[in-house]
Amino acid sequence: MLSAILLLTGDKEATTMIIRPQYMNMLKTYRDLPLVKILAGIRRCGKSTILDMLRDDLQNSGVLADHIISMRYTSEDFNSGMTDRDMYNSIKEQMTDDERYYLLLDEVQEIDGWEKAVNSLLENANTDIYVTGSNSKLMSSEISTYLTGRYISIPVYTLSFAEYLKFKETDSRSPKELLNEYLRLGGFPIVALGSFDERSAYQIVEGIYSSVITNDITKRHNIMNFDLFNRVVKYIVENVGKTFSANAIARFLKSEGRSLSVEAVYNYLSWLEKAFILYRCQRYDLQGKSVLKTQEKFYLADSSLKYCIMGFHPKSIAAMLENIIYFELRRRGYEVYIGKNETKEIDFVAVRRDERIYVQVCRRLPEESDREVANLLEIKDHYPKYVVTLDELAAGNINGVKIVHMANFLLSEDY
Repeated sequence: MLSAILLLTGDKEATTMIIRPQYMNMLKTYRDLPLVKILAGIRRCGKSTILDMLRDDLQNSGVLADHIISMRYTSEDFNSGMTDRDMYNSIKEQMTDDERYYLLLDEVQEIDGWEKAVNSLLENANTDIYVTGSNSKLMSSEISTYLTGRYISIPVYTLSFAEYLKFKETDSRSPKELLNEYLRLGGFPIVALGSFDERSAYQIVEGIYSSVITNDITKRHNIMNFDLFNRVVKYIVENVGKTFSANAIARFLKSEGRSLSVEAVYNYLSWLEKAFILYRCQRYDLQGKSVLKTQEKFYLADSSLKYCIMGFHPKSIAAMLENIIYFELRRRGYEVYIGKNETKEIDFVAVRRDERIYVQVCRRLPEESDREVANLLEIKDHYPKYVVTLDELAAGNINGVKIVHMANFLLSEDY
């Protein structure tokens, strides 16, 4: 059975079922293994729905409904004083025999010490455990202490373009036309399921963003000067896909007459990463075959986040093309780096076990320059090399470098 999304809007369930097989196939691979399955990603990217679909799939495969224990740990569902012992007891008391129980635990990061409760349930009961969360303290040192070698992390992202097309199956527009909408409206399921204009879509995304900022960052870390924090966020969002450093941000703020230490900037960046708003992309030296510690880039969990914060501007499209390709590569299981080949930059070096691909991204292939292709041709190995573009007329192959329209690249099964 394929996975699907059942969109939850407030307390009402929409009946639209959207297939997202990637996550269910992964969960099936690890089913009944003595590992805690951790699904983590930004709020409203579809994690809770994946648990709903898992519950349906378990029942369809013969698991009794009373042996599937679903718990949701949001502030609306539980008081903030719940302890890990309370969590353990509330689950254990629902287990009335020695048969296997499937535990589907949503937004566990809200319970301090949740990993202790989960570890006890893994050790002391016949369980198969799945948890979700919207803050990467799910991946913190405490997990390493209690669950060393006994968990598998499954990152959950907003919709890929292929998934977006599934949401738009009844739409008569071509994939390339829908790509333009995907670029502007992003991949949050709640937006994709509707027929929103840009203003309405960005209002929805702004609500998601505000929830993340409030619940996962400002409250959690007691940020007192929200205006200053917000200015840092805007600087980062403006510079998505560009290299910058904490020092550069501190200098920029100083030029505006604001003061913030480099250490505080590092904290802000770290908190935005832990809330899955930002993803760090490190630089890889192709000559020295090593990961470099400087000149990183950051990408946003969804392109719509940039537009809801900064407004849409045509000049920002190039950076958002990179943003989309970065996450497509991550969805497919690649570790993704910026490539440094002597003085030349490669947009992405993507590594998956013994596989590797190189990708340059550009809105249009410039007629007066072959820089995009030339940079790839200077890499002296036989791994696949792509230039991904929105240029309708540029498809082809130049000395082994494939020129591919972005829609075709996102839908391709060749990499």
